Amino acid sequence: MIMVSLMITAKTWAWLASGSASMLGSLTDSLMDITATAMSFLVLGYALRPADDDHRFGHGKAEAIAGLGQAAFIAGSGCLLAFHGIERLFNPIQLSHSLLGVWVSIFAIACTLVIVFVQNKVIKYTDSIAIKADSVHYKGDLILNAAVLLAILLAYYGVLYADPVFAIGVAGYLLYNSWEIARDSADHLMDKELPDDEKQSIFEIAKAHADVHGVHGIRTRQGGKIKFIQMHLELDDNLSLIRAHNVADEVEVLITKEFESEVDILIHLDPLSVLNLNSD
Repeated sequence: MIMVSLMITAKTWAWLASGSASMLGSLTDSLMDITATAMSFLVLGYALRPADDDHRFGHGKAEAIAGLGQAAFIAGSGCLLAFHGIERLFNPIQLSHSLLGVWVSIFAIACTLVIVFVQNKVIKYTDSIAIKADSVHYKGDLILNAAVLLAILLAYYGVLYADPVFAIGVAGYLLYNSWEIARDSADHLMDKELPDDEKQSIFEIAKAHADVHGVHGIRTRQGGKIKFIQMHLELDDNLSLIRAHNVADEVEVLITKEFESEVDILIHLDPLSVLNLNSD
């Protein structure tokens, strides 16, 4: 938050001094960043709460709801910036204090590198969707700030159209990011299945157990940092209840070791004879 606040102050100063549309775009992006970061900070504390009587599957989907809010906010800002860039494209102006904009862009790149480093540490601990979305956005900001730096330099050397063109490019970047965040958030809210490679890994781990004759009915979803997995194991009719229970526990431990994030596994045990009767 401190780093982003410093960038906002510096970019506001540079925009007011130079009148650069691309710097305004960078400033708009930083305002979106601090809003998204504040929202992520507030929501993450709630999303990481353990399950309770009213939310037996935890509170992880709060992140996805916040993500949709972020997406809408970023999309609106992108549209406004695009309109400003188009207007400046038809009415270009000579920028003043261009070197100030250059130094502010370099400062913004340095601050963004620090933010990305810290976020990567947090992601390893929480596997947070909101922080991941924030981190992807900040990594894109490295390119964005470099582009603004180039636009100001080009404008300084007389290429006046560079500034509004880059501003429109920043607007497109914001709209693309809003779409990505909205899509990921919707996937979590709609209980989208885990990626195919992860599902295949779950199947192979369960099937590899010596007492498991088959696996079917695998269903998965993710809520916050928790991956929810359900499956049916096909076991021999003659296994004792205690042994069948132990098989399920052993399979659960093996799958849990496969994933770095927290998993919640529900296993149903099916005797082979019952499956054969149902197939007939």
